[in-house]
Amino acid sequence: MRTRIRVEGVVQGVGFRPFVHALANRYRLGGLVGNDTGGVFIEIEGAVADVRAFRSALHREAPPLAVIERVTADSVPARGETRFVIAPSAPGGERQTLIAPDSATCADCLRELFDPADRRYRYPFLNCTNCGPRFTIIRDVPYDRPMTTMADFRMCADCAREYHDPADRRFHAQPVCCPACGPAPRLVAADSSPVVGDPVDTAAELLADGAVLAIKGLGGFHLAVDAAHDGAVTALRSRKHRADKPFALMARDLEAAHRLGEIGPAEERLLTGAARPIVMLRRRPEAPVAAGVAPGNHFLGVMLPYTPLHHLLLDRLAGPIVLTSGNVSDEPISYVDAEAYLRLASIADGFLTHDRAIHIRTDDSVTRVWRAREYPIRRSRGYVPRPLPVDWTFRRPVLACGAELKNTFCLGKGRYVFVSHHIGDLENYETYRSYTEGITHFTRMFDVAPALVAHDLHPEYLSTKYAKEVGGVELLGVQHHHAHIASCLADNGEAGPVIGIAFDGLGLGTDGTIWGGEFLVADLTGFTRHGHLAPVPLPGGTAAITQPWRMAAAHLDAAFDGAPPADLAVIRRNAAQWDTVLSVARAGVNSPLTSSAGRLFDAVAAVLGVRDRINYEGQAAVELEQVADRASMRGYPVRLTGTAASGVEPFVVEAGDLVRAVVEDRAAGTPVPTVAARFHRGVAGAVAAGADRIREVTGLDTVALSGGVFQNLLLLDATADLLGERGFRVLTHHRVPTNDGGLSLGQAAVAGAVDASRRRCL
Repeated sequence: MRTRIRVEGVVQGVGFRPFVHALANRYRLGGLVGNDTGGVFIEIEGAVADVRAFRSALHREAPPLAVIERVTADSVPARGETRFVIAPSAPGGERQTLIAPDSATCADCLRELFDPADRRYRYPFLNCTNCGPRFTIIRDVPYDRPMTTMADFRMCADCAREYHDPADRRFHAQPVCCPACGPAPRLVAADSSPVVGDPVDTAAELLADGAVLAIKGLGGFHLAVDAAHDGAVTALRSRKHRADKPFALMARDLEAAHRLGEIGPAEERLLTGAARPIVMLRRRPEAPVAAGVAPGNHFLGVMLPYTPLHHLLLDRLAGPIVLTSGNVSDEPISYVDAEAYLRLASIADGFLTHDRAIHIRTDDSVTRVWRAREYPIRRSRGYVPRPLPVDWTFRRPVLACGAELKNTFCLGKGRYVFVSHHIGDLENYETYRSYTEGITHFTRMFDVAPALVAHDLHPEYLSTKYAKEVGGVELLGVQHHHAHIASCLADNGEAGPVIGIAFDGLGLGTDGTIWGGEFLVADLTGFTRHGHLAPVPLPGGTAAITQPWRMAAAHLDAAFDGAPPADLAVIRRNAAQWDTVLSVARAGVNSPLTSSAGRLFDAVAAVLGVRDRINYEGQAAVELEQVADRASMRGYPVRLTGTAASGVEPFVVEAGDLVRAVVEDRAAGTPVPTVAARFHRGVAGAVAAGADRIREVTGLDTVALSGGVFQNLLLLDATADLLGERGFRVLTHHRVPTNDGGLSLGQAAVAGAVDASRRRCL
C-alpha cells in the first residue's frame, strides 16, 4: 500500500520533516517527505496497519511548534520502496505554506547552553528544530537555509553532520550553527569601536555599573539598563525622550518574575510559552525596581529570556533589566547595525550586537490576562506570522491596510488571515517605510496578489492613501468602528449580527463627524448606528488629544450649558487659555464634533486633576483607571435619550450626566479614587442600558466589545458583569488586540464577507 499525503499548516521550520522521517522508520515504511510551497508532501509505502498507525501518530505526536491545519491523502501505485528519505525542497507553484514565528530557546538547548561539556557551551546562538529564529530571518519560501539570513554562514563538519542526521534534534534545523561556524557576538562602544573582553560578560558588568546598552535581539535592538539602578533608569528616560510611559522588564526566570508581580496559571503559561511576550503583571509593592521604571503604575510588563544571549546576560546579573524598544520615541525599532549606531548613539553607551542579519524588524508582543484568558495588547514577535484560520473562504485575495495608529496590515487568502507584526504609528516616515516594506514581504512570502484592498474611511490616513495608490485592484472603504466589531466577530469565529459596542479615541464616521462611543448592530457585511455618546467639540483638533484639559472644557461647557462652576481646579490651572479654547470650540473652528469615549475619559481625568497633558497615547485614561478604587461598586446614573429603532435617529447617551456627577461628587468632598470608580461603573451602566435598548428593538442578545477603551480592565470587568447579569452573551478579543492593532483583521473580514455576498447575488 502506498499513500500520498499533504500536510498544510505551520509545518516548515519546526522539525516536521525529521519528525516524519523518524515516524516512518518506526513503522518500517518506505517513501519520502519534502517541503514545497504548499507545505509538506509525504509518500509512504508499507503494510496497511503500519500506514494507518503512521497517519494516526502524525497528528498525535507532531513537533511542539507545528500547527497542522489540514491533512489530505490519496492512494497511488506502489513502487516497492523500503527506504524512507527526505527529498529536496520543491520550488515553484503558488505559495501556500505557513511560516512559524520566532520561538524561545527550548529546554534541551538551554541545558546545552549551561553544560561545560557541550560544544555549544555559552554559545549565544544555539538553536534546534524546536526553537530559535524563524520569521525574522526568512527572506523567502520554502523555508530552507539559502532563503534565510543564515545563508552566509557555511556549516562546519560537526553542524553539517547533525543537520543531515535524521536521528539528531538539529536535523534540517535551518539556523543550526556553533561557535566554529555561526554568528558571533561583539561589544562596541558608542563610537562603534570594539570593547575588549568577553562581549556578554563585559556587557553585564557595564549594566551593573549603570550603563545604557543597546542589545540586538531577534527582531531588532533593545535598550537595556539595570532595572534597580535609579540613575540608569533616569538616564534612559531622558535620552530616549520618554517621560512617563512604563518600561518593559526582563527577569532571569519565573522565580525572579514572581518577585516583580502576581502570577497566576494563565500568566505563567504566557511567560514560559514559546512566544515569550511581555505580560502585564499586577505589581508587588516590594518589587525590586527603580521608581522610574513604571511611575504611578500598578502593573509591570515582564518577560522572560527568549534567546540564548538573553539567558547568558541575565545569568550574570543580580536582578531584572529594563528591556525597551531600541528607538527614540515615535520612531520604529532599529534592526540594522549601521542604522542602530547612527540612531541610538545619543542614547546608548555601548552596543551588544552580532553578525546575523535581521530581515524584518519585529517588536516584542504585549499581552495580559483577563478572566483566565489571554487579552492581547500588541501582537508581534512570537505570534506573527502564524495565520488565523477563519470560518469562510476568501473568494479573492484581500489586503486590509489597517489604521493610522498602532498599525497592522492583514492579508486574507483561502481559509486564512495573516495579521502582520506591529508596525506602529504611520505618522513617522520611517514607520511608513517599514509598513510598505512589510506588505511587500508578506505578499511575496504568502504569494498573495490582492484583488480587493480594504481601507479606513479617513482620507488623510497614510494607510488609506497607500490603498488608493495600489492600482489595478478594487477598493473597499470600511468604517472604523464597524471594522472594530468585525474584528471581534472574526476573533471569535462568528459572523453576527450582534450588538457592537465600539469605544475608542476616534474614527471617521459616515456623517463626517468623529465617532468613538458607538452602539451598533453589525455583522461582517454591514452595520447600523443605533446609539452613541453625546457629541462635543474636539477643541483644536489633534491638540485636544495631547491636552485632555481641552476635552474637559468641551464636556464641562456641554454639561453645564456654558456655565460650569468657576472655581473648578481644572479651569484655574488652565485659565490663560480656557476662554480662548472655549470660543474656538463654540465657533466650530478646527473643532469637529466627536462622540469619542476615549476623549470622555480624558476629560474626566483632567477634571479630577489626574492629567491635564499627556506624553504618550492614552496616558490620561490609563492613569484614571489606575487611581480608581476598585472596591467602590456604585456607578453614576446616565440617561439615554431618543430611540434605537432602525431607520430612526440613534439614541444618545447623555455623557453630561457623568460629567456633572463627577463635579458634584468632588465638590462634596468625595475622594478622587471613589469618583473615578463611580465614573467607570457609570460608563459600564450606560453600555448595559444601551444594549438593553437595542435588544428591545432587534431581539439580539449577543454583545461584542471592541476598541482601545476596552483595554481598560476595570471598565471591561464592570461592563461584562452588567451585561452578563442581564442575560447577554459577551464577545471580547483573545487572538488580536481590541485596539487599532486588531483593526486590519476586521477590515479583511468585512472585505471577504462583502465579496462573498456579491458572489451569492450574481
